[in-house]
Amino acid sequence: MKGFPNRELVGSIRKRYPVGTRVRLVSMSDPYTKLESGELGNVSCIDDIGTIFVNWDCGSSLGVVYGVDSISIV
Repeated sequence: MKGFPNRELVGSIRKRYPVGTRVRLVSMSDPYTKLESGELGNVSCIDDIGTIFVNWDCGSSLGVVYGVDSISIV
């Protein structure tokens, strides 16, 4: 994805992933994370650029970058 998502897209991300939604990590582009595909967690918030912050069961709270990383709803 090029640039930041617009306000309407961020609104639709917030509707799809409300706080508390249970998610599974599909893929993450961060080469330094210890998170692996299949990790589970709960959405804690979504910021104004569409980053989905997750409290992962393993203790991490790394955000998922919309359009770069991938999660699925459990």
